[in-house]
Amino acid sequence: MIPEESFGSDVMTTNRMHSVGLALEELLVTAEKQDCLTVGIYESAKLLNADPDSVVLCVLAADVEEEDDVALQIHFTLLQAFCCDNGITILRVSGVRRLQQLLRAEDANRNLEEHGDYHCILVTNPQADHCRLQEVGTYCQESRRMDQWIPELALQER
Repeated sequence: MIPEESFGSDVMTTNRMHSVGLALEELLVTAEKQDCLTVGIYESAKLLNADPDSVVLCVLAADVEEEDDVALQIHFTLLQAFCCDNGITILRVSGVRRLQQLLRAEDANRNLEEHGDYHCILVTNPQADHCRLQEVGTYCQESRRMDQWIPELALQER
């Protein structure tokens, strides 16, 4: 491969990731409006135990400084294993602060800050077949085909 081809591929990958990041943001905002979002590791684990068939996407979020948090990584490992066993699409993202901005902006009267845990977000309800869900799902499938067991995405702060 000549360097120009490699550079063009990197630009396409960056554009694709940006597009999927925007799709994920739109999906989460829409799911929040439809009351189809579960936020927090503990809340997510309870829902997965009670009704795993209602979950269509599991978003695991951690920033670079949290990668050394052993307890968080154990939670992620268990959630990932459960989701894989139940055929639930998983996406790891960096940009916890961006998730907080998105979800807090949706309902200023509801204090999501008291939960403080944006490390796991579940999108539920099959009627949430939003076009953006399909775009995020396709990205995850493509990533797995490229031997990336858990697809990753970086959300950009604004």
